[in-house]
Amino acid sequence: MDCVIAGGGPAGAMLALLLARAGVEVTLLEKHGDFLRDFRGDTIHPSTLQVLDELGLAEEFLEIPHRKAYGMSMVTDAGDIRLASLRGLPGKYDYIAWVPQWDFLKLITSAAERYPGFRLLMNAEAHDLIREGRAVRGLRYRDGSGEHEIRADLTVAADGRHSTLRERAGLVPEELGAPMDVVWFRLPRHPSDRDDPFLRISSGRIMVAINRESYWQLAYVIPKGGFDELTGEGIDALREPVASLVPWLADRIGQIRSYDDVSVLTVVINRLHRWHRPGFVCIGDAAHAMSPVFGVGINLAVQDAVAAANLLAGSLRSGAPIPESTLHLLQKRRMLPTRVTQAAQRVFQNVVIKRALRREFDPSRLPREFDPSRLPRDLTKIPLANRMARRFVGLGIRPEHVLVRKA
Repeated sequence: MDCVIAGGGPAGAMLALLLARAGVEVTLLEKHGDFLRDFRGDTIHPSTLQVLDELGLAEEFLEIPHRKAYGMSMVTDAGDIRLASLRGLPGKYDYIAWVPQWDFLKLITSAAERYPGFRLLMNAEAHDLIREGRAVRGLRYRDGSGEHEIRADLTVAADGRHSTLRERAGLVPEELGAPMDVVWFRLPRHPSDRDDPFLRISSGRIMVAINRESYWQLAYVIPKGGFDELTGEGIDALREPVASLVPWLADRIGQIRSYDDVSVLTVVINRLHRWHRPGFVCIGDAAHAMSPVFGVGINLAVQDAVAAANLLAGSLRSGAPIPESTLHLLQKRRMLPTRVTQAAQRVFQNVVIKRALRREFDPSRLPREFDPSRLPRDLTKIPLANRMARRFVGLGIRPEHVLVRKA
């Protein structure tokens, strides 16, 4: 093959589509039998919507049931605060689309299947690299029939923040730390409930609520490593703070019967200082695990894939060797967005989330600009602040555009 990609998440699937579209022979491996895994990042931001538009997939995407969010709100004990509005964002798309990730991945892989050079292997878990001297020349994988290998000019690790291939390549990320983990669960949504997704923050407690039409997808934030303590206190240790944060959920809170009804996300922020070896490169979470803060993980992964295709498709299609210096250009281009985004996430984590999770949390001790009781009710009326927020969340740092042509 010209290219083999391990990992059928947003980074791997998008890169496979872009390469296949450009006439590259590419195999995508996904270790699961389907994409139906709940409680994943599901926000498709304007930067990714623009990429879909450039690929001619925007109309198909918008046919998928979804909700549009034109802004962001925070609910405090003192009332609602409108944090930012995406209205007026440059380009065609001024909203965030909330779509289950499995629908997004199905769209991308179905589009890739229209090209003869694309092959998707499900239930195929990559577990090792094929080497010739210093260079990587493919990978080894397992499926239901046993062990196999695929040789390729380029091997891409898009196999997530616990990347096996990254480890096999001897690449170790720098851990940047996170003060929290997240407990995901769902509760029924009633027609009389509010419509918009929101962040709920109170003294010692934080939760995110996402409207999924028939249900709420809820993320209750807990101190790092605190899940065992939470479960040791019984299920009411989760039910009671959720009902306290959002009283109109109290009538259905009993549907969380036990901790079997929840899923735990161990929050990790890290990044590689070196993304590549000869014939091998990491993208997406394999290169940089993002915090769920701002919900931009999918979009950073997609931007990595677009940048990679722009830089590499021509050489892969022609069979020309890809020097490691070209792989370094990819890393160099995507490192700035990674660093800036992670820095912003860490500031919010350490200044707001870390302090809010302390039982002795006192909003009056927060810097004035982070104290919910002293914030204006509508931050969108501060023009400079709103412009910066909407561009950062909507477009990100250095948004990528599809430059490689369709074969």
